[in-house]
Amino acid sequence: MLKKIGKILVVAVLLLLGIAGILFAIIHESRPKSSPSKEADALANKMLTALNYEAYKNTRFLEWSFANNQHHYLWDKEQHQVEVRWDAYTVTLNLNDHSKGKALKNETLLEGEEKKEIMQKARTLFNNDSFWLVAPYKVFDKGTQRSLVPYNNGSNGLMVTYTSGGDTPGDSYLWILDEKGIPQSFKMWVKIIPIGGLEASWEGWQVMKSGALLPNSHQLGPFNFSMGDVKGYNTVIKK
Repeated sequence: MLKKIGKILVVAVLLLLGIAGILFAIIHESRPKSSPSKEADALANKMLTALNYEAYKNTRFLEWSFANNQHHYLWDKEQHQVEVRWDAYTVTLNLNDHSKGKALKNETLLEGEEKKEIMQKARTLFNNDSFWLVAPYKVFDKGTQRSLVPYNNGSNGLMVTYTSGGDTPGDSYLWILDEKGIPQSFKMWVKIIPIGGLEASWEGWQVMKSGALLPNSHQLGPFNFSMGDVKGYNTVIKK
């Protein structure tokens, strides 16, 4: 009986590997070859203008959620602090000094190794989840390169590569813009996903109280990622 079960498991694993290989061959796209250029910088600036980058720079507070409303954020850009909440944890991060900040579990202050682990997890969550909110505003961040890639409708996409910084340096994103310069989607070549060229939409663009434009959802294949109740403002909201 154990031998039969073992054979069934081996066959199942081989079938899954075969299916994965077929999907990889069908879906995977090699990253387009491109070189940094002034024309790419001009397209990036067009996108920033369309999204009201000046208003975003002057936005003090950002609020949103991620992962089906499981991760919650309140980012004070002026003070370089962000409150991250998930499960029983509430973490306050200092984005300028990682040695500062605090972590609570069920309102109990954490210390030692547990605090260190939870603080690191909060930083990782923030780096990922904030990218899905403000990535278009990061195209001129330190360590980025911009290039043009011809797209299938005759226009150019904006390839942005992060050569340093963040959790996964080397990741690249090909932004697909509308005529005004507002992002409609991007294709990804990232270390954590073995299939290159997966496309995620950027939808539900809304004008915040501060004047900046921010999205409220993304579609990646059959999966929809809501950003929750997205807010961007400059005056403290009394709870």
